[in-house]
Amino acid sequence: MIELTATDSAAIAAEFVRARRRAGSPAMGMIMTIVVVADDEDADMAMRVARSASREHPARILGVVIGDGRGAARVDAEVGIGSGVSGERAQIRLTGEVTRHAESVVLPLLLPDSPVVVWWPGRAPDDPAADPLGRLATRRITDTASAPASRARAMMTQCTHYAPGNTDLAWTRITGWRGLLAAALDQQPGPVLSASVTAERVSPSADLLCAWLADRLGCDVERGNSDGPGITSVVLRTRGGDVTISRPDGRLATLSSPGAPDRPVALKRRDLDELLSEELRRLDPDDVYAAAVQQLARSGSRAAPRRRSGPRKTSSGTAKKTAKKTAKKTAKKA
Repeated sequence: MIELTATDSAAIAAEFVRARRRAGSPAMGMIMTIVVVADDEDADMAMRVARSASREHPARILGVVIGDGRGAARVDAEVGIGSGVSGERAQIRLTGEVTRHAESVVLPLLLPDSPVVVWWPGRAPDDPAADPLGRLATRRITDTASAPASRARAMMTQCTHYAPGNTDLAWTRITGWRGLLAAALDQQPGPVLSASVTAERVSPSADLLCAWLADRLGCDVERGNSDGPGITSVVLRTRGGDVTISRPDGRLATLSSPGAPDRPVALKRRDLDELLSEELRRLDPDDVYAAAVQQLARSGSRAAPRRRSGPRKTSSGTAKKTAKKTAKKTAKKA
């Protein structure tokens, strides 16, 4: 790593070129730019995760650490290449007035004609698409499960400000659950009458799973609490019996369905680098995620909204009695 103090974007870009030449690799061979926006506490961890993900997705990684906004504007950076990881990386620390214009530092460092992904591993803006750095991105990744406070409120905020290209790692965490539930229902013909999701009391992933089930199945979805870890069980109630996936230990799940023996299924809770790698595999808007967050935003609570029912039907006898009572009241008034 080469340390640059009191520098600027041009000097950082020039150091990238020199680093490639020193490594004997003048060609870039990178497919995207990953911008990691983190505070001092999370910066090193986030850069390690992004470097691990770049093994699958060679990228220029720009870590942006927003420091104290007081004092003179200053840009410091550490620039590196190689060390067992493909691509380039720079950890950029901003202080002073420049903290309010981080995009002016990042924009000249973006790879030309390639996608840009911005990831907020901790605190994220309420509206990522309107954020100055978010406007540079093709894909914007947040993680409400890592929000420093009020994760449930952070999830609702992301839902109400959804824009195409937004996603959240809370959604990525339920990919295995969604695939397993879809496969289980393929073997159970007929509609799902109701469903329930049990998880930790505050779990953005469980909230999204409830919303996804309500949107896809059009049924009532209950939200229950457990000691975790994460989501511990999902039950789908059908006319033929209950389809249940139970995962009490966060590693191995048991799939139970009517007329079939219980089956163990690997459903391990994944690390951050695996989650980030999955999101980097697709850079187009996720329509299924969009439908789920819109459903959750409409519900306004962790429990998915109930399906609207039609007008209440009455039997013919009840209808006749009601008609007679109405006629008598009208006659008395007359």
